[in-house]
Amino acid sequence: MNTKVMQPKRSAKGIGESKRTRTGVMVVLIIMTFYALAPLWWLVVSVTKSRVDLYNTNGLWFANHINLVENFQQLFTYENGLFFKWMWNSILYAGVGSLICMVISLMAGYSLSKYQYPGRGIGMGLVMLSFLIPTALLTMPLYLMFSSVHMTDTIWSVLVPFFINAFDVYLAKTYIDGAVPDELLEAARVDGAGEFRIFRQIVMPLLSTPAATIFILTFVLNWNNFYMPIVMLRGADKWTLSLGLYSFMQTKQTALFDPTTIALAGAVVSIIPLAVVMIAMQRYWKSGVALGGVKG
Repeated sequence: MNTKVMQPKRSAKGIGESKRTRTGVMVVLIIMTFYALAPLWWLVVSVTKSRVDLYNTNGLWFANHINLVENFQQLFTYENGLFFKWMWNSILYAGVGSLICMVISLMAGYSLSKYQYPGRGIGMGLVMLSFLIPTALLTMPLYLMFSSVHMTDTIWSVLVPFFINAFDVYLAKTYIDGAVPDELLEAARVDGAGEFRIFRQIVMPLLSTPAATIFILTFVLNWNNFYMPIVMLRGADKWTLSLGLYSFMQTKQTALFDPTTIALAGAVVSIIPLAVVMIAMQRYWKSGVALGGVKG
């Protein structure tokens, strides 16, 4: 005997409400997409204009004459290629600082998650408390500390503070709590593996996703960092890209030369390293999601 599966019937009113809901969601998504992409579109359009066209044409559309090549030539030849020095400094501060911060955060998170020792709870509480403190409040104490050891106006005064990030430690600890089973560590210890070997060969391969997340978050934060470099650094040869682009706008206020289009060209170039890092780290997120799906 054939048994038919009864499907619930949807009323015309329900179907109409569902369509209106989908339409409303699509409208909201389109508005949010426009809100996110409009500044980038304005930047792309503006970098193609001359200084005259920048102030006298529609800000969201191209001018009759495309001045893109000239703007980038002026940027790259400014002060004998000083822009490339700023770019290298930003890559050094953000790249090295984020890499070391990632390693320290994973090691600290692993310690807080898997080891029992006196003061562990207090340490975790201090970590959670410290990432609630605004970074700007720590800038002056850091300046006084580096000044006392004569390290201001050096790359170390900007690089060393990037090595520690309390939120990254908390993020690593939270992930390790659920991703690294205690039974796996105990089995490795029974087999005679040392603690460093366990962390390097067993734990680290399981942490590709949080490692990539910590690196990207810290890289973006360090790349866009402005307050620390402007307080610590004096020589233009040590400036970051954000500080160098800011100096263009200061030059505009104190000289007849208007470097606005050069600053816009520099802003466009500054996006490229961020895009490269995001694309390069994307595969680690995918592998982490796939691993989680297999475990589930």
